[in-house]
Amino acid sequence: LSGLDPAQPYFQGTPIEVRLDKSDAEFVDVIHTDSAPTIPYLGFGIRPAIGHLDFYPNGGEQMPGCGKNAISQIVDLDGIWEGTRDFVACNHLRSYKYYSDSILYPDGFLGYSCASYDVFESGTCFPCPQEGCPNMGHYADKFKGTIKSNFVKLYLNTGEAKDFALWRYKVTVTLSGKSKVKGYVNIALYGSGGNTRQHQIVEGTLKPDDTHTGFIDSEVNVGTVTKVKFLWNNNWINPTLPKLGAATITVQSGEN
Repeated sequence: LSGLDPAQPYFQGTPIEVRLDKSDAEFVDVIHTDSAPTIPYLGFGIRPAIGHLDFYPNGGEQMPGCGKNAISQIVDLDGIWEGTRDFVACNHLRSYKYYSDSILYPDGFLGYSCASYDVFESGTCFPCPQEGCPNMGHYADKFKGTIKSNFVKLYLNTGEAKDFALWRYKVTVTLSGKSKVKGYVNIALYGSGGNTRQHQIVEGTLKPDDTHTGFIDSEVNVGTVTKVKFLWNNNWINPTLPKLGAATITVQSGEN
């Protein structure tokens, strides 16, 4: 049984006979997309974990792409009705959009078991454990029967618009060169499954021999990495034309 952002008002904090609960089926998975408090944030979705697997994409409160201004959201590619509905309840409705996208991406929407979204963002819960990460949505039931703890909270990031699936990579860069500069470093991954756009790994002071780690939520499953493109830029014009390179770049896939 899959709960798509089950309702918060009149249900949260009620006995399990009244609301969705893991005892309602052999396997209950839940996608939380609008779990901010109803007052004052108008969150429509239930906040606590109530299933065997509870997924909190983007932290479960505010979905990327839902912060667009009213006009651009209402004049939607899918029509005025769809746009108006998304404007009124965008976060709440993301749950079924993620679910329908998950049917198309059996290897996508990996949920990382973590204490909170902040801890997930810090990279502590990366990569997936040996038994793998559950997939949010249609293929969550691949993990049926393997759940050992009472409630499992899972975190992941999604795209702003269709297609919503993202794949998470950890990239570690050790810099090389002769002088310290201020600027930023971007990385793009190339692989057997496709190429990513440029993603920023670090911004600020860049010093030779320093190591920086960043996380990439990629719009494609890169597969086997064949090439990494490294780009750095000054934040302002530097007449000394400093040179900076990468001594090593390590890429780790969250999946395996």
